[in-house]
Amino acid sequence: MSATLVIGGCRSGKSDRALSMAAACPGRQKVFIATCIPRDAEMRRRVKAHQASRGPEWLTVEIETGLVPALEQHAHADAVIVDCLTLWVSNLMEAGLEDGRLLERAEELAGHLAQTAPPVFLVTNEVGTGIVPENPLARRFRDLAGAVNRILAEACPQVVWMVAGIPVTIKSGK
Repeated sequence: MSATLVIGGCRSGKSDRALSMAAACPGRQKVFIATCIPRDAEMRRRVKAHQASRGPEWLTVEIETGLVPALEQHAHADAVIVDCLTLWVSNLMEAGLEDGRLLERAEELAGHLAQTAPPVFLVTNEVGTGIVPENPLARRFRDLAGAVNRILAEACPQVVWMVAGIPVTIKSGK
């Protein structure tokens, strides 16, 4: 298994770092699993910009919640990027998953990573370094995103923290 968690704040360079790491993998079959389903014009523009930065050699797969099945379907790829886990958590919350079931889904993903053949690069936001949100839903999201990040950081042999565009390796398992 070769899984890397790329974590950082907004606009810290997470996606770019994951793209460069995946591009360095041998082979031409690269899959980008996008968990953002654009629901407004601004988000559609962002998605188009991200797609343009990847180039045509990337197969883009859009999913909302079925991350493990998407990884299973693309187990033949030479490299896979999942961007991003934070939106995946939001999608699972929106789908009505209880906290325990949501964390079980994260554990299932972690278990799947141990069995997957292609290198997988998971992009996620570090949401726990800001202020405590004032409303219960935002606090629940922050807490669940943090718990999912911990589960996957433990499962991944490599964790890279992006700070102002600079990659800082915080876990390096060869």
